[in-house]
This record gives sequence, C-alpha cells and structure tokens, in this order.
Amino acid sequence: MANVELMGTTGKWIGLLSIILFILCFYFTLTFFQHLHIEDERITRQSKIAATLCIALALIIPVVYNFYIYNEMMK
Repeated sequence: MANVELMGTTGKWIGLLSIILFILCFYFTLTFFQHLHIEDERITRQSKIAATLCIALALIIPVVYNFYIYNEMMK
C-alpha cells in the first residue's frame, strides 16, 4: 500500500519537473532568437542545444515513468 502512495507522490513531482523543463525550453528558445539577432554564434548554438535538451527531457521523463509504473502494476 505504501508503494502505491509513493508512486502517486512521485508522479506529482514528475509532472512538476516536466512543467519546469517546458518553461526552461521556452526561455532557451527566446534566448536563441535573441542571440541569433545579435549574431553571436557560440551562445546561439548553446541556447539551441539547451532548448532541445529541455524539450526532449520534458517529453521523455513522464513517458519513461509511466512505462515503469505500468510494469510495476502488471507484476
């Protein structure tokens, strides 16, 4: 019973982490466009990588967690 309650709490933290990563992705995307306008190639590349990484993590972490929960429930 304690495992089910812990999984629910963890799910809330995963959702919060996903929201934070989406916000960071939006921030790095705006930073990318700002530095693209300034023509600073190094920071433009870093902002693009950071935005891509944030959106990838924001989408992948909940999926992996849900697969983990599904496998635990099927045992």
